[in-house]
Amino acid sequence: MKLLRSLDGFPDQLRNGAVSIGNFDGVHRGHARIMQQLLDSARAVGGPAVVFTFDPHPVRLLRPELAPPPLTWTRRKADLLAELGVDAVVAYPTDRDLLELSPTEFFQRVVVEQLETLAMVEGPNFFFGKDRAGDVDQLGQLCDQADIQLEVVEPLQEGDGFISSSRVRQLIAGGDVAEAGQLLTRPYRIRGMVTHGAGRGKSMGFPTANVAAIDTLLPAHGVYAGRAYTAQGAATAAINLGPNPTFGDQSVKVEVHLIGTDESLYGLPLEVDFLSRMRDILPFDSVDQLRDQLARDVNRASSIVAQAESQR
Repeated sequence: MKLLRSLDGFPDQLRNGAVSIGNFDGVHRGHARIMQQLLDSARAVGGPAVVFTFDPHPVRLLRPELAPPPLTWTRRKADLLAELGVDAVVAYPTDRDLLELSPTEFFQRVVVEQLETLAMVEGPNFFFGKDRAGDVDQLGQLCDQADIQLEVVEPLQEGDGFISSSRVRQLIAGGDVAEAGQLLTRPYRIRGMVTHGAGRGKSMGFPTANVAAIDTLLPAHGVYAGRAYTAQGAATAAINLGPNPTFGDQSVKVEVHLIGTDESLYGLPLEVDFLSRMRDILPFDSVDQLRDQLARDVNRASSIVAQAESQR
């Protein structure tokens, strides 16, 4: 799978295929339904399956105060889409020139001239062009004029509502990472760099990697079970996200205990999957009480991750 960040010199082998345009934040199961149709449409026209997305999200330029924290970074999004079978992802650099294009101009320049698209696949709530003035009805008219096939994929319903990035975001912000994981194609993941902390966890026998510079949405404060990924591979993890009231520390930190390993990770990148929220952040009357609770957290995290891996 190719990740491209420009249309300059766009490879000929990626033209004359099927294209889906959108943000695809989080890459949830509703997106997976669109990708399946994209693959079907690509086979029908005998070309590649290409996703065209935006980096950054247009709202970050237009109304940054309203921009929600993203659920995925660009490389992660591309990897998740690759797992669904797409041939290429174009993460187009969003700029004012792009946002000033009318729907017709955007369609002609990007879809027709640069991508040389033969088929398109979108959801019913797709909007494009300046001020999001273009909708799927206008897209259908433009596709008819350009002899481009268009498939509109209905949203996927789960429980009481449709699966959407905003629904996933609400679940994660509320700490329900297990439910969010049921809507996503993969468990929710963050990334960051490991920095030096106070060293309290190590002194109690539970060393932690303090993860900073996180550029995606953080779940609600709490203690979680998950997986941590380093250059050496994956490890079961118990994650403390929030303050440390036992020591009077109110600063919010992401502290990850990699179970069964004590490798030094200072200055290295770390990615962390959140599988389940185990409990609230609580103050303890003594270090011994906290140590006992950490031991229970580690045991429970190990059980949760083992069960999740057995169901994969």
